[in-house]
Formats: sequence, structure tokens, C-alpha cells
Amino acid sequence: MKAIHSLWTSPFFARGGKDFYMEDFELLTMMLSALVWRQNGGCITMVTDSAGARYLRERGLEPIWDGGIDTALDTVPKSVDPFLFWAGGKLWALNSRPGPVCMIDTDMIIWRGCGGLEDMDIVAAHREDITPDVYPGKESFAMKEGYAFPDWDWSVRPCNTAFLYIRDTEFRDYYVRRSVEFMENLRHGDSVVVPMVFAEQRLLSMCAAEKGKDIHTLFEQDKLRSQCDATHLWGHKDKLRADPAARAEFCRRCIGRLRRDFPRSVDLLKGIPELLVYML
Repeated sequence: MKAIHSLWTSPFFARGGKDFYMEDFELLTMMLSALVWRQNGGCITMVTDSAGARYLRERGLEPIWDGGIDTALDTVPKSVDPFLFWAGGKLWALNSRPGPVCMIDTDMIIWRGCGGLEDMDIVAAHREDITPDVYPGKESFAMKEGYAFPDWDWSVRPCNTAFLYIRDTEFRDYYVRRSVEFMENLRHGDSVVVPMVFAEQRLLSMCAAEKGKDIHTLFEQDKLRSQCDATHLWGHKDKLRADPAARAEFCRRCIGRLRRDFPRSVDLLKGIPELLVYML
């Protein structure tokens, strides 16, 4: 099964960053994510922009993706605010590739194979609860004049899209179009989380309900915490940033896994300055 990673650097620069970088644990998780997917029989491409491609190539990481590096994110519309919609590049990446294709976050490792996807309409990582602080009602969104929400069912539970497969490219295009319409028509946001998770995750489930598409999930929400079938860093990144000992342990464990399961990656690791400290 074909898959994509995505790396959109515009949010980094929109937040005042000067020289783009990824943290050590992000690099290692991304490497394992791609290599494990390939080990389980898949093909994976990195969809990024010119700055992201340059960063990855300077570190010799291009061989990680057997589908190569695609700079389609250079064409993300300027009307999509990278500060507010920091994951908007994912949707542009999804729509840039011939489908069907799996979209996997670079901080998610799918340890087991994902057979049988071709028989399902949509597969997401897991469902999420409608908590008001993360998924408020539509009255909380300040939209531009002339925009009206479609007649969606707001009771449908959102889907976490750290993993996403959509079989029907016509529905994929519809979902992405509706998401971009929302991003372009939001006047402002008081949160850097709420608008993005609506555009990416809640809108997906409502579009699916509108079009009669069934959504399956790889995991139950509570079972994902066991990390047996998948590892998704997400909120754990904050702990790694705050705890140097936990960060070092995590990075050494990742390098140990790469050495054991993907010995050819060792030469790549040696060429990445950020990781040398963990290889002593």
C-alpha cells in the first residue's frame, strides 16, 4: 500500500523560526515510521516543500522514503494561514498524490501491517470524544461574511488522522475542498488547536456522514495508549522536551531499534549531527 509522510515548514517560519530544524526524537520517529512501513510491504513518499526537502537532503535522509521526496507543498495557497492551520500541509499533501494512499504522521509508527484497507471506505487512527474545549460548537467559529456551514451532523465523533486512508478519490477531494474552504473563511481563532483539529479531524467525520461513507479505525482510543500496534508521540513530545533524561533514553531506544531492525540505516545516522551524541 502506498503511503505519504508530510513536512510543511511554513508553520515553523510563521512562528518566528529562522533556520528550520527537527528535534532529535522527531527525526528518529520519522525514520522508524517510514522504514517500518516499508518493512511491512508498503511504499512511502515524503511530501514537503523546498525548505523541508533541503533540510532532509542535507542530512542524507532521502533514502528513507522509497517513493522519494516530493515538493508539492510549495504550492499550498497563501490563503491558508500556516500559524493557525499548522497541519494544513497534510491535507494539501493528501490531495497532491494519486489515490488511494495512506497518510501517516511523521511522529506515528505503525508496527503491524495494515492489510485489507482496500475494502474499506475510510480508515482513521481512532475516534475522539467531543470535548467542548477541543471540539466546540459551530457558534464558536468567527467566519467571514458569505460562508455558511453545510448541513452537517455535529454529533458525529471526530477522527484522529495521524493515520488516514480514503479509498474514494472523489470523496477525498470533497473533504479537502471543504477543509480548505473553512481555513480560508475563518476570520480569526482564539486557539491554535481548535481550528486545526476541526478542519482536519471533525470535518472529516461530518463529511463522511454527509456522503454515507463508513469510517473504520485502526485502534480503539484507549488501546492506542498501550503502544503495542503503534507509537504516536503527539503529546509525549512535551515531556521529552522538558525531561532531558527521558529524551536521551527515548532517542537511544530508537537508535537501538534502527540498529537491530534496519542495520543499513546506521550509516545514515552517523551523518546526522543532532544524533551523534546518542551513538557513543
